[in-house]
Amino acid sequence: MGISFDKALSIHPAALQLRLSRAELLSANLANVDTPNFQAKDIDFAAEMQRYQNKSSLSSSHSVKYRVPYQPSTDGNTVALEVEQAEFAKNQLDYQTSLQFLNSKLIGLKQAIEGK
Repeated sequence: MGISFDKALSIHPAALQLRLSRAELLSANLANVDTPNFQAKDIDFAAEMQRYQNKSSLSSSHSVKYRVPYQPSTDGNTVALEVEQAEFAKNQLDYQTSLQFLNSKLIGLKQAIEGK
């Protein structure tokens, strides 16, 4: 009887990949905080994970959405530094949590294989 890594690891690899994609978007937002007409983007993590669970595969083209600014700027830039920093920090913590879950799953599989 073989081990199905997809079943054993559950949604954790997909969650890590999605968190990584989100970190890249948030980093781009932060890097362009002073770029005129730059539109801040984000990924709706919950919606993407719901799509993943329904389709059993993570789409390479995530539903990237533009962030609605709290206060419009005169240069057309929609990046709010405080919002982006907070979202980036939250995403980093969630990424670390996903890594810990995946690590726990792998340790459990290793112990099962070793018969411990």
